[in-house]
Amino acid sequence: MTAHSIDKIRCSVGITAYNEAANIGSLLAALLDQHLHEVEIVEIIVVASACTDRTVEIVKEYVAQQPHVKLIEQERREGKTSAINLFLQATSADICVLESGDTLPHEYAIEHLVRMFRDPNVGMVGAQKMVVDTPEHIIGLLSHLRLRMEHELCLEIPRLGEMIAFRKVFDQIPPDVAMDEAFVEAIVVRQGMQVRYAPDAIVYNTGPTTVSDFMRQRRRNHAGHLYLKHKYGYKVSSIQNRRVARIAFKELWGIVRLVWVLVLLAFIEATSRVLGWYDFAIKRDRHVVWNMAWTQKQNVKDVRQHRENGASTESFTIQKHTQLER
Repeated sequence: MTAHSIDKIRCSVGITAYNEAANIGSLLAALLDQHLHEVEIVEIIVVASACTDRTVEIVKEYVAQQPHVKLIEQERREGKTSAINLFLQATSADICVLESGDTLPHEYAIEHLVRMFRDPNVGMVGAQKMVVDTPEHIIGLLSHLRLRMEHELCLEIPRLGEMIAFRKVFDQIPPDVAMDEAFVEAIVVRQGMQVRYAPDAIVYNTGPTTVSDFMRQRRRNHAGHLYLKHKYGYKVSSIQNRRVARIAFKELWGIVRLVWVLVLLAFIEATSRVLGWYDFAIKRDRHVVWNMAWTQKQNVKDVRQHRENGASTESFTIQKHTQLER
């Protein structure tokens, strides 16, 4: 049975935005240009909360051209939870996708995210977050490292955010909840449904560039997770310290191995250069006919296929670049 003969999974996309003029146009264009096969986006609803820049004007331009793009304006900024509740009241689909206004989805993100609801036991799915900043400074490097660790954690126990999809099994989120994704996760788990992680559903954003912004973001998230645990009794995976410590140790061990490999590479390269100088200067050997490195003589096609079949041993970065190229 082909994808064309299967009933498509209908979803509604909600975007929460506060002064997102720099990104909202690109975000809407990316959503309208999604590659969809098993999924259908029936509406895109932007909730603009007391924006003072050109966010509303840009969205209105899309509303005029695309009938399934809708705009809800809030006169006062009342927090993300309030904006999400307005989206939930307006949506007509059973599957809801929530995306922050400062992100950008990969062209297959919605398809990979929503098609997992073909399984009736799935209640919530989260995308993989990727920062687009180059790690040229320490904070950029910390953002990349934190998201890589979060990816490893999500492969064990999903900890979702930035872009999520869920079944509409509730009407609203309590106004005192700051971490909306974690609250949705708690509801889904309590109703006996599964929370899944979709690493092929990529959503891009920019990370903080200063220590103060990085700490402000992490402080807010942790406080929200602690409140959720205190009042609603739900503990997200990122505050399960033993799991986080184990993943951190794995990253640390990787760094130790990398340092050891670099030292070994430097030693071998230096030794080879000394021997090469000896061949050139003392032995007068030009290596026109050289001794072969026989271990290099293999069937390249077979080795490549074997490597791709065992891609789990590759680095996270290599795997992800390969997926995006496909």
